Amino acid sequence: MQTDVLGVDVGGVLIDRVADDTDTSFFSDRFLETPAVADAFAMVGRLARERFGGRVHLVSKCGPRVQEKTKLWLAHHRFHEITGVPPAHAHFCRTREEKAPICTRLRVTHFVDDRYDVLSYLARVPRRYLFQPREKDLARASREPLEGLSIVQSWSAVAADLL
Repeated sequence: MQTDVLGVDVGGVLIDRVADDTDTSFFSDRFLETPAVADAFAMVGRLARERFGGRVHLVSKCGPRVQEKTKLWLAHHRFHEITGVPPAHAHFCRTREEKAPICTRLRVTHFVDDRYDVLSYLARVPRRYLFQPREKDLARASREPLEGLSIVQSWSAVAADLL
């Protein structure tokens, strides 16, 4: 019997893209002010406690500079403290395709991402959640359905499915 493992993307799933074109965008000098996605920390913490235990991992595609900003943002917003997900469970890669071998190594069974293309690479992950999809990702999901794909608009919806 396989133990469930949750994988979570960061940008657009934990870090809200609502500020993308503002001076508090994650890509601005004021990146620490970029808000978290509503209920993300509370629901990730609840999922960690009630279903996944210590088996929650962040898997993010970014370059070295954004990787450092991501670590700073997570610490500034007390993500690890609030959710119980340890800093060592944050994994970074340089391409979206590289998320697949990371998920295989970690034995991820459930993954939350806001990009259809990433989820399409995760063929070995049985349950995939397309989080607050953009129009192009929603259209692609309709044209090319993935087995085990759920489209969700909120962290409450993710938690409701998993708990």
